[in-house]
Amino acid sequence: MAFGRRNRPSLLRTAARTAVVAGTATAASNAVHAKAAGRQAAEQQAQAPLSAAPVAAPVGEATGEDLLSKLERLAALHASGALTDAEFSTVKASIIG
Repeated sequence: MAFGRRNRPSLLRTAARTAVVAGTATAASNAVHAKAAGRQAAEQQAQAPLSAAPVAAPVGEATGEDLLSKLERLAALHASGALTDAEFSTVKASIIG
């Protein structure tokens, strides 16, 4: 009877397999975290223009150029995709007043 490791994997092979599995798990985890961080950044960027959207001044205080510049900035945000059609309409209505 021969003593040896005939039917069992060697220690080196087991260590290599463990390293590959751990590396794959780390890469997958990093990809998931990066995707979630990208989504969170996109949501924050989408929320920022809403809070920074120009607010209409009381009637009689805003000049024509002031309203025009606010509407142009609002249109630029809408064209860039930062505002949806509904948000654009709501803020535009509040600017026009």
